[in-house]
Amino acid sequence: MKWITILALVSLIMPVSRAQTNQNTPARAPKGETASGRSVQQVPIPHLKQQGTATQLIVGGKPFIMLAGELHNSSASSLAYMAPIWPKLKALNLNTVLATVSWELIEPQEGKYEFALVDGLIDTARRHGLKLVFLWFGSWKNGVSTYAPMWVKTDLKRFPRARNKGGFNMDVLSPSSGAARDADARAFAALMRHIRSVDTDRTVLMMQVENEVGLLGETRDRSPLAQAEWSQAVPSELMNYLQANKGKLIEEMERVWADAGYKTSGTWAEVFGDNPFGDEIFMAWQYARYIGRIVAAGKAEHPIPMYVNAWLVQNPKQLPGGYPSGGPVSRMMNVWRAAAPQIDFLAPDIYLSDFKGVCASYSRSGNLLFIPEASRGPISAANVFWAIAQHDAIGFAPFGIDSVEVNHPLRKSYEVLAELMPVITKYNGTGKMIGLLETNQPTELQTLGDYTFLVDYGFGRRNEDAEKQKGYGLLIEIGPGEYLVAGSGVSLRLGGVPPDPKGIARIGWIDEGRFVDGKWVPGRRLNGDENAGGNRVILSRGEVGIQRFVLYRHD
Repeated sequence: MKWITILALVSLIMPVSRAQTNQNTPARAPKGETASGRSVQQVPIPHLKQQGTATQLIVGGKPFIMLAGELHNSSASSLAYMAPIWPKLKALNLNTVLATVSWELIEPQEGKYEFALVDGLIDTARRHGLKLVFLWFGSWKNGVSTYAPMWVKTDLKRFPRARNKGGFNMDVLSPSSGAARDADARAFAALMRHIRSVDTDRTVLMMQVENEVGLLGETRDRSPLAQAEWSQAVPSELMNYLQANKGKLIEEMERVWADAGYKTSGTWAEVFGDNPFGDEIFMAWQYARYIGRIVAAGKAEHPIPMYVNAWLVQNPKQLPGGYPSGGPVSRMMNVWRAAAPQIDFLAPDIYLSDFKGVCASYSRSGNLLFIPEASRGPISAANVFWAIAQHDAIGFAPFGIDSVEVNHPLRKSYEVLAELMPVITKYNGTGKMIGLLETNQPTELQTLGDYTFLVDYGFGRRNEDAEKQKGYGLLIEIGPGEYLVAGSGVSLRLGGVPPDPKGIARIGWIDEGRFVDGKWVPGRRLNGDENAGGNRVILSRGEVGIQRFVLYRHD
């Protein structure tokens, strides 16, 4: 009895390892039930749905826009480290957190899975009223294989590496390796099976599969496996896709194929050219086929939306290998779509200054927009409005959100967008909503509905920091001549625009206000100085507000 008491006390004070808390994957539950037998059919899984020209993320039966942030890579590897961070994320008005789940922590020994960390992240996020997007760091992260388990890293015979022109192994699993692909797919399937079992409240919305894949420093893999595939004919699946979409392909892809003579069969070099861009197409096919198999294995267990993110081309003159060759950059979207239809969409990590240009490039060819990584500077408070209003983005996430101070301008932007979410989702894909974002010109003309506005970003500007002072917002036509505008540092003027044959446009009235539980609650009726003598709708600089106004015409 004495020894039993001592052992009980020891068990209370000794730390519990990951291996002790969670050993192997639980047995698969019957379809429609959790491991405990609880029915989950009443709680639909997150899924994508078309509305007009937009694709929406549906969560709990309603459209959901992720006002998100991505954690630093290592933050989510420790529940203790995360403990003080969760309240801060909630205070920033996030509704979703992007967090890493790595292969090396899920499967430290082959075939033995540990999910205590995943369970803790799901439980803690749920308790804070936050949703999750998990980032699967499996075979690759930022082009290299640093998050693979040691039993994979150390067995180069079973899991061969990509090789450079000199024949040397790189720190990169070869995407031509079937053994590595299948091992990654088994681990990912086990993770998704476990999430299906424990996540009955649908806290996990989506999965990012791998991270910024592609080959750095080389245009293509020169390993024996890859060289053998390079010398073979281009797969019929890709050739059939290109021929079926000839003339409608992404412009850059069409050009490479055209420059090589629009061949319909042959080796990779013959069809696309023995050059860096032909190499890039080959690598895009290799990576996409590999990851498509992983996504398929995961969706067989729990079919929530899954995407792949991209390290972008940094400038027009940069060649493949300067950025990860074969990664899902926008000009390779056709190849990725043909190779891996299981992947729901491709997502850009945007740190470049041309935010508008990148958003437009990833909104081509039917690809929905989600931004899983973005600059966390003050400009993020403006960029989120543009992505959501102009491109119907399903979410926006500055990177390193755990380093952001609670007084960051993003906090107010997220607060206002959360109020507007029922209105925004109502008008997704209808053509009745536009984004407003200052770039190089202080003014621009925008037409929405029956009226043309002179958008003035310089109105009331002083000499403060330019980035903090950028004007931004959104404009929604909610009825004939009736609009909602939200944002900061923007004025809309009707006078001084091209003559309107329908009559002189005037402001009828302007109310500031807010939405509470989806219902408009008006505040002040703005007039006089607040609308520049009846000539402007003004969103003050340094604040983020919402106004509702009505226009009319007379002779």
